[in-house]
Amino acid sequence: MAENDRGEPAARAETFKADVFISYASHDAPLANVIVEALEMHGIRCWIAPRDVVPGSLYADEIIRAINDANVVVLLLSEHAIASSHVGKEIERASSKRRRIIALRIDSASLNRAFEYFLSESQWIDLHPGDADAAAAQLTTAVRRHLEPSAVIGAHIQSNKRFLSPVRTVRRGKWLVTAVVVVLALAYVTVNKVWLSKHAQVEDPAAAIAPTNIAIAVVPQKSVAVLPFVDMSEKKDQAYFADGLSEELIDMLTKISDLQVPARTSSFYFRDKQATIADIAKALAVAHVLEGSVRKSGKTIRITAQLVRADNGYHVWSETYDRQIDDIFKVQDDIAGSVVKSLKVSLLAGGASRSIPTTNTDAYTSYLQARALFQRGSADDYRNAYEHLTEAVALDPAFAAAWSEIARVRVRQYYLGQITLTAARAEAHLAIGKALQLDPQLPEAHLTRGRVLYFLDWDWQGADTEMKTSLRLDPGLGESYRWAAMTAGTLGRFDEAEDLLRKALALDPMEAFTYSTLSDYLRQSGHWPEATKAGARAHDLMPSIFDNRYVAEIALSRGDPQAALSALPRVNSPIEVASIKARAFRALGRNQDAAAALTELEKTAAADAPAEIARVYALLDERDLSFKWLDHSYEVRDPVIVDIKRDRDFDALRSDPRYVRFLQKMNLPP
Repeated sequence: MAENDRGEPAARAETFKADVFISYASHDAPLANVIVEALEMHGIRCWIAPRDVVPGSLYADEIIRAINDANVVVLLLSEHAIASSHVGKEIERASSKRRRIIALRIDSASLNRAFEYFLSESQWIDLHPGDADAAAAQLTTAVRRHLEPSAVIGAHIQSNKRFLSPVRTVRRGKWLVTAVVVVLALAYVTVNKVWLSKHAQVEDPAAAIAPTNIAIAVVPQKSVAVLPFVDMSEKKDQAYFADGLSEELIDMLTKISDLQVPARTSSFYFRDKQATIADIAKALAVAHVLEGSVRKSGKTIRITAQLVRADNGYHVWSETYDRQIDDIFKVQDDIAGSVVKSLKVSLLAGGASRSIPTTNTDAYTSYLQARALFQRGSADDYRNAYEHLTEAVALDPAFAAAWSEIARVRVRQYYLGQITLTAARAEAHLAIGKALQLDPQLPEAHLTRGRVLYFLDWDWQGADTEMKTSLRLDPGLGESYRWAAMTAGTLGRFDEAEDLLRKALALDPMEAFTYSTLSDYLRQSGHWPEATKAGARAHDLMPSIFDNRYVAEIALSRGDPQAALSALPRVNSPIEVASIKARAFRALGRNQDAAAALTELEKTAAADAPAEIARVYALLDERDLSFKWLDHSYEVRDPVIVDIKRDRDFDALRSDPRYVRFLQKMNLPP
C-alpha cells in the first residue's frame, strides 16, 4: 500500500466531511441516491452509506462520525425507515447532537413513539401526489437555508474531452429534477397502490428514466487535476517555486492528448478553500488529483508528490525526491512520467517530457518569481515582474519563455495605462520576436504574440493566425481557446467564438472571465436563461470583479427595465450604474431621470470609457451622438470598441454609412 509523507498508510488521504447526512432505510435506497445527486448538483456536500464509508473501517463508527460532522440530517421518512432500528439510532444520535433534521415524508405510515419524540421539533416536507418536483425543490431550499453560506460550493461543471456547454448543464439539472420526480413518484406508488389506481400511469417507465442516465456525464478515468503544491519551507517564502512546479506539471500533462487536465485557473481556484479532494474532483470532472509539497533550502529541495484517486482517497502513486535545484526539470519529468504510467496513458501522440527551458537555475528562479507576481496583478506586481524577467534574460539570453513573458507583461501594463502605447509596442514586439526566434514551437509565445497584435496593433487577422497556431501546437492550452474566441468575435465569426468559449470552459471550468464573456454572447443572442446561468457562475467564482451587472443587462435585453433598476444596489461601477439607469429610465418613459443619468454617464465615462457612452446612445437610437462618442473611443483606443461587430447593442448603427467607414478605420471587415 502507498504511504503518505509521514510514513502512514494512505488508504484515504483525508477524512471526508459533508454538510448533509442522508438517513434512509435500505428499501428506499434508489430514492436516497437520487436525492443525493440532486443536492450535490446544487453544490451541497452529502454523506451517504455505503458510498462514503471508508473501506476497512467500522461501519457504525463511520456513521457516528459523519453525523457528528454534518450540519443537517435529511431523513427519508417511510414505513421502512420507521421499522428500521438503524435509522432510529441515526435520528437519535442526530437529535442528541442537536443537528437539524429535515424529514422528507414519502408515505402515510404512522410514526412510532420514538420517531414522534425525535421529530417533534423537526421540519417536515410531505410528498403529495403530483407534487414530487415541488417537494424536491423545497428540500433543496430547506437544506440551503440551514447551511452556512460557505458550506455550499458552486455547482460543478462536468466536462469531457470535447465540452459540456452551459446549455447542456442546464438540461442535466432538469433531468436530475426529472429523476427525483420519477423516483419519488415510484416510491410513493410502491407504498400506496390505491393512489396509483386513480392516476394515469407512465406508458414506458424505462423511457422516462433513460434520459437521466444519458445526461449524467461520466468522468474519464484518464483525467487528473494538478493542485498547487504546498510550500513547506522553513520561512514559508517559496510559494512562487511551489506554484511554478505545479504550473510546469500542468503544462506538461496537458500536452498529452489522451489525458484530461484542467487548466491552472481551475486547479488553483481551490487554494485556501475548505474543499475535500472529492469536492475538487467533482467540480473539475476528474478522476484523480495530483498534490504535493515543496521544501526548499538554499540549493537543496525536497519534493513530495502523490497521485490520489478521488472517489476513494486511494494513493495510486507517491514519491519523495531529495535533489539539488539543478535537478528540478528532471524531477518534473519524473513526476509527469509517473502520472502517465499510473494512468496507463498512451504517449503515441505526445510525451510528458520536453526540452529544458533554461540551464540557468537563477534565471529560472527569477522567471518563477515573475510569474507569481503576474498572477497577483497589482501595478507594483507588474513592475516587479518585469524587473525579474529582465534579470532572467540577462542571466540566460536564450530563455525563450522569459522573453515571451516580458511581452505579456508589457501588454498588460499598457492595457492598465502604466506605459504608453509606443513603449509597449516597441518592447513587446522585440521580446516576442526573440522568444519565437529561440523557440518557434513554443505555444505560449504564439499566444502572447496574438495578444500583442490584438491589443497593441489592432491587427485582427494576424492575431487570429497566432491564436490558431497556439492551438495547433498545444490543443490542451485552455487559455488559447478563450483568446481565440475573442479574436473570432472581433472579426464577426460569432458561432465559432461561442464554440471556442465552451471548449475553453471544458478545459478551465473555474475561469470566471470566460463565463462572463459567454454570458454576454448568450444575452445578445436572446438565450436569457443560459446567459443568466453563465453570468451567475462568473459572479460566484469572482464576486469582487463580476457583480450583478449581468442581471441588469439581461433584464434590459428582455424588456424588463424595472428589474434592471432593482439590480443596481449590487452593481459597483458608477459608470455601469449610470448606463443602466439611462436606458431603464428611458424605457419606462421617465425622460427627465434618463437625461440626468446620461449627464452623469458622460461626466464619469468620458475619459476612461467613452465606448460605453456610444453604446448607450446606440441603444437609444441617437445615432449622431453615438458616432461622436465612437470616434472619441477610437482616438483614445478604448478596448470596448474592438467588439463592435459582435456587440448587438450597436445594431441600430449598422444601416448607417458611417458604420462601414468606422469599421474600415478599425481594420475590421464589413
